[in-house]
Amino acid sequence: MKYEEAIEKLEAIARELEGGTVPVDEMSAKLQAAEGLIKFCKEKLQSVEEKIEDILENNS
Repeated sequence: MKYEEAIEKLEAIARELEGGTVPVDEMSAKLQAAEGLIKFCKEKLQSVEEKIEDILENNS
């Protein structure tokens, strides 16, 4: 999955939860999915940050 796709899915979940259209029985599953997507995005960003730092260190 790409970072952008994960963000889109997170935004969709947020809209559903904010809109009050998610049945109570599905809320837990939606929140768990959001948690997984957030973790994925954080890891992607950290990886990119490390690559940028490596590039900057090697070019100085």
